[in-house]
Amino acid sequence: TGGKTARRAFDFGKTYVVRPKGKHQATVVWLHGLGDNGSSWSQLLEALPLPNIKWICPTAPTRPVTLFGGFPSTAWFDVEELSEDAPDDLEGLDAAATHVANLLSTEPADIKIGIGGFSMGSATALYSGTCFSVGKYANGNPFTANLSAVVGLSGWLPCAKTLGKQLEGADGAADRAASLPTLLCHGKADDVVSHKYGEKSSRVLTSLGFKDVTFKSYNSLGHYTIPQEMDEVCAWLSSKLGLDTSSSSK
Repeated sequence: TGGKTARRAFDFGKTYVVRPKGKHQATVVWLHGLGDNGSSWSQLLEALPLPNIKWICPTAPTRPVTLFGGFPSTAWFDVEELSEDAPDDLEGLDAAATHVANLLSTEPADIKIGIGGFSMGSATALYSGTCFSVGKYANGNPFTANLSAVVGLSGWLPCAKTLGKQLEGADGAADRAASLPTLLCHGKADDVVSHKYGEKSSRVLTSLGFKDVTFKSYNSLGHYTIPQEMDEVCAWLSSKLGLDTSSSSK
């Protein structure tokens, strides 16, 4: 059946988990960029002063990527270019977002849930946020994770052109969109995913009724992350997820 071939086609890599050092209050799935894996981000996230967060860092499937002339790489979905102007690989996006929701499905009911990512991982996190708001994936299956925060670093918003129509036709979508805190950060010197795509993603979300969108620019930042950016991510997550910061070093 179609379902089986799709499942076989998307063979996700290893998942790395960083356990909370303090009381477990939130779980955040963090998605790496194109060609990377979950391990490198798990090491960075483990060092953050967020003792109440459990981090789940999956690794994308290794698949042929059009951008690389069909050469295989770890990628959450196929891309022709790293921007919202490229055609959207809905099957790949749905498979990645479903994988993320599945990773979150066994978290306790009283734990706040978030999704974040870098570059292509940011695009996947934002796509998951829009699926949460619409209530379903592009393929019509219901989106089951109850999100409390979405973070996107150096990324873009997939399906930006069709999102308005999807939200209009969906029950309760306006309320979910309005109440989903979203943080976008982007370097002005990014030569891989242009700063204008991050800025535009923020504008599109805001115009479509996402009322809690924060966009942060960094003047000399390229396509990587810096401590100042991660400090702001920490402060934002602590605030939006209502984390107990008394036991951390801040």
